[in-house]
Amino acid sequence: MMLRRLCILGTLAALSPLPSFAQALAPEPAPAHVDNFAQRFANGVVAVAEDKVITVDDLRREIGPRMPALQRSARNEKEFNDKLESLQDEVIQEMVDRILIVKDFKKDDKRKVPASYINNAIAEEQIRRFESDRTKFLAYLRNSGMTYRDYRKKVEDDMIYDYMRSQQRKSSNVVSPARVETFYAENKERFQQDDQVHMRLLSLTRQAGESDESLQARAQKIVERLQAGEKFEDLAREVSQDAKRAKGGDWGWQPRADLKAEFSTPLFALTKGQYTAPIIASEAVYLLYVEDRKFAGVQALADVREQIERILINQIARESENRWLERLRRNAYVKIY
Repeated sequence: MMLRRLCILGTLAALSPLPSFAQALAPEPAPAHVDNFAQRFANGVVAVAEDKVITVDDLRREIGPRMPALQRSARNEKEFNDKLESLQDEVIQEMVDRILIVKDFKKDDKRKVPASYINNAIAEEQIRRFESDRTKFLAYLRNSGMTYRDYRKKVEDDMIYDYMRSQQRKSSNVVSPARVETFYAENKERFQQDDQVHMRLLSLTRQAGESDESLQARAQKIVERLQAGEKFEDLAREVSQDAKRAKGGDWGWQPRADLKAEFSTPLFALTKGQYTAPIIASEAVYLLYVEDRKFAGVQALADVREQIERILINQIARESENRWLERLRRNAYVKIY
């Protein structure tokens, strides 16, 4: 059993993208607003979880990378401060939960992260972040106030944290058909779709001084080839002067509202497999082709079943993880200041 667990952990460590440890710990110049941490946590302690103390400096390191986005999203000083306090609470809870999750893993003496996995993770981070320059890496640790041992422990704890959370979600990957149907019936408004066309486009650019009649004549030759049975996508690859030429003029699904009226009016009057007459514009002449159609209205259950299953799997996983975390919190000593 121990070997199997370690193999699973090893697989996760090898296949999952590693956390950006250096990014998470990189010393950030603290904005003036972050100094309110010292006022809110006067004794320099943010929380205690079991025998671990979370300090203001720990909180600053975690929040630092998120500050630019927070500053961009706030419209004024008051909104910024409100969001900052909310972010502080969220990050503190994340840090507490991380401690409890790592402890839950380690309470089973048979479960350990092989040293080779930690070594590999650190080596990959040194390559990615420090260009394999160990001198730069050690300088970064000194500037961060961390020892190599501290850093190594954080790498290990991050791997454990990701592994334990993934294990909680594994049991949530099956959803009953009845639950899918109930969700669909109760949330049909979420599955409304606009009138859409899977469109291909062929364009011929107007040459300097070229008349509409000349453009029309060039486009008519394309129409004649289509009438003779040539495929629209093949002709688009051959003669179109459009950005999607290499893809046979494939512009994917286009809602009616996203197209200009001179395109949408003739295009949405067609059915699958039809194409418009040449559309003359100031810069070019266009032919549009209907690869497929989706009509406005509620999508059929068969068309959205996979989407609903993904929604429900994520929902069940969150609920399962929340119950797990609540149990860990109930059975632990936690004090948040």
